[in-house]
Amino acid sequence: MVDPLTILAFVPAALALNLTPGADMMFCLGQGMRFGPKAAIAASAGISLGGMVHVTLAGLGLGAVVSALPWAFDVIRWIGVTYLLWLAVQTWRSDATAQTAKVAPKSAFRSGLIVNLTNPKVILFVLAFVPQFVVPEAGPVLIQFMVLGLVLSLGGFSINALVGVFASGLGRRLTRGGRALRWISSGIFVALAARLAVLERT
Repeated sequence: MVDPLTILAFVPAALALNLTPGADMMFCLGQGMRFGPKAAIAASAGISLGGMVHVTLAGLGLGAVVSALPWAFDVIRWIGVTYLLWLAVQTWRSDATAQTAKVAPKSAFRSGLIVNLTNPKVILFVLAFVPQFVVPEAGPVLIQFMVLGLVLSLGGFSINALVGVFASGLGRRLTRGGRALRWISSGIFVALAARLAVLERT
């Protein structure tokens, strides 16, 4: 198991990272603004599950393989770009007044999971950050990765869900101007796709 002192050092570092605005937070913001608080919470849960998948892969050593193969990195990246652009188009074409009643939380959960899994930068981040708190002498490395990943995912879930829930209030006010809401929601997805498209391996 992970040493308690290591956890105490990891929690504030993980919290600081969770509070830093990024693609996951922006995605949850867009889901909350467009579809309401339930969708935002479900999307955040999907993102957190995706994070645990990345952490598990890193712990198993598969993450290092992805980071070492440029073509694998690019394949995952462009799948993510395509999916985000598809979401942008679907959002723009949807009914401007569509709210939570027409969007199943499981759909938002699935979208959050896919968006996270198709962002190769996440697994590179996990490989760079989590190993700093792993102590091989303390026990199985995979278990330590998963415990630390759980802490990171729970913090991310809470913060991203809260951002999405607060954004849902703004979304309700913007519903009256349906075109503006669609522009904003679609724009978030396009911006995330553009960010992923220009992503470089570091």
